[in-house]
Amino acid sequence: MSSQFTQQYAFRAQKSVGLIDGSPNYEPVPGFQTPETTARVYQYSPDGRLWALALPTGVQIYRAEGAQLLLELPVPNVVELGFSPRGTYLSTWERPVKVEDGSQHKNLRIFSVSTGEELVAFTQKSQNDWDLQYTISESHAIRLVSQEVQVFRPSEWSKGIIDKLKVENATSVSVSPGLNPSVAIFIGEKKGAPASVKIYGLLTLGGPPTCQKTFYKADRAQIKWNMLGTQVLVLTHTDVDKTNKSYYGETGLYLLSAAGNFDCRVTLDKDGPIHDFAWSPNSKEFAVVYGYMPAKAMLFDQRVRTLHDFGSGPHNFIAFNPQGRLIILAGFGNLAGKMSIFDRKILGQVASIDAPNTSWCEWSPDGRFILTATLSPRLRVDNGIKIWHCSGPLMHVQMIEELYQASSRPTPIDSVPTFPQVVPPAPAPGPSVASLASVEKPTPTKPLGAYRPPGARGLATPAIYKREDEGGLPSSGQSTPSRGYSRSPAPGAHDQRNGRRHVPGAAHSPSPGPDSDKKASNKKRKGAKGGKKEDGAATLPVNGSEERVEPPSIDLQVNGVSVDETSVPPTPGADGSLDPAAKKIRNLNKKLKAIDELKEKQGRGERLEATQLKKIESEAEIRKELSSLGAPGS
Repeated sequence: MSSQFTQQYAFRAQKSVGLIDGSPNYEPVPGFQTPETTARVYQYSPDGRLWALALPTGVQIYRAEGAQLLLELPVPNVVELGFSPRGTYLSTWERPVKVEDGSQHKNLRIFSVSTGEELVAFTQKSQNDWDLQYTISESHAIRLVSQEVQVFRPSEWSKGIIDKLKVENATSVSVSPGLNPSVAIFIGEKKGAPASVKIYGLLTLGGPPTCQKTFYKADRAQIKWNMLGTQVLVLTHTDVDKTNKSYYGETGLYLLSAAGNFDCRVTLDKDGPIHDFAWSPNSKEFAVVYGYMPAKAMLFDQRVRTLHDFGSGPHNFIAFNPQGRLIILAGFGNLAGKMSIFDRKILGQVASIDAPNTSWCEWSPDGRFILTATLSPRLRVDNGIKIWHCSGPLMHVQMIEELYQASSRPTPIDSVPTFPQVVPPAPAPGPSVASLASVEKPTPTKPLGAYRPPGARGLATPAIYKREDEGGLPSSGQSTPSRGYSRSPAPGAHDQRNGRRHVPGAAHSPSPGPDSDKKASNKKRKGAKGGKKEDGAATLPVNGSEERVEPPSIDLQVNGVSVDETSVPPTPGADGSLDPAAKKIRNLNKKLKAIDELKEKQGRGERLEATQLKKIESEAEIRKELSSLGAPGS
């Protein structure tokens, strides 16, 4: 994607969410000059005041309002950008390279936004968790290096590390927001020792932890603080599930209080992974999406008491709007992209949106619009952005050949009007929505659905073939009912109990036992060896006893004279009871017939194998043997 779309959309987003109680403006910001080179990454400051753009030749810093260029930093090939909470400092990260003099590459740099001066530089090989973490007042900054938490004072970068804490096997660290900052450190499981989370006060880092919890089955963790910085959620993850229940490993969720007065595991009532979790902006509630698909979504309070069950559905994403009033439950990635909007006040669904192929989703600062984007390289087709109203309608769409990043301009929550008591109606959509609809004009097609055999088409799907969430029978752990014949035939129809046909009007026999089919097959094989009864009568069970049933008489005509079946002489060989001499003659004649066929092939010039030639040479012996048996024509 060219830098034109990246920058124009970045500013267009801040305009579209900046208007309250009116239709947003989706026009490009006037006065912004698009660079000629391609841009792949940008970053807003948390207060929405500044906007930085990384170009191949350097970094440009703009005033977001009006797109006024403030500063250019001659730092080429920047891959990541990050602002401090108040926009005082800008961090840049480049991919590490070898330095000619053999020294380490200082690829993490901190610049002053006001002067453009490089204040300090570090070596940071990993792109994960690359940036320093600042307190909300920017009084301190920390980073984790070689299992050591290092603390800096940004106003005095030249003094270097002012405090540090050595934590063996530490893999991640997170600073809490709020005026009394704390540091949560995760220590992974290693060599039989359990994993743990420890919370320290930032100003008393060398003292004992204020809260800690140990647990097993945790190789890495994701840490999320509430906005007040009083509690933290820790999602643990292992790459291997030792019980072999999940291909994706095991997950666990824990809640800890920074003061140390509460900690527990979040108990979930469905097996499967934890897909996503999020704090409410009020810092008193959080929501979790968990379990095998269809996943469940649950709302908890700060003491892990259940507040609401959102039910099951194809969800793996959850997000509160900045006011905490609306909640998005959605399924992205390998799911269909359906979003359900819930109102926290009434705990009911207010809208449903279909946004397939979504790579990025976020709320606007005013909590009334939703931005979805399809980004490259996650998906290289259908790239573009869409803006939806929280009540469901599509407001704006812009398709882009290649889109790498999209976001709304941040706005401090205290400068945004409170969310109304009732979900507001949607304003008029932008002209791009009407033009898109006129271009596409999709022809209505019947959904394909699952394959159904011809005999089942046009009929309702039986409950035993439906999933439980689609109205099917509840899963009981038993095998699926047999797909064979019905056990209760309709009156007058053929009774097909256990696959056996019953002729209407005939005497009913009791239902055979479970081994009846096996016994019947054994009797059939034995009957071929032992022959029939002398008088041809069969013995059938009737009312629990055996009764001889005579075979029906058949009227046969021989030369116009009616005779009894028993008086007709048997056809020689009809019952397969040939004498040994006759069987021998029959086999020898088959061999002669085969020899004649081989002679014909030989006469046509076809090549015969050695065994076939040997068979032709045995013709004289076969005819001699036939002659000795007295066979005609030998």
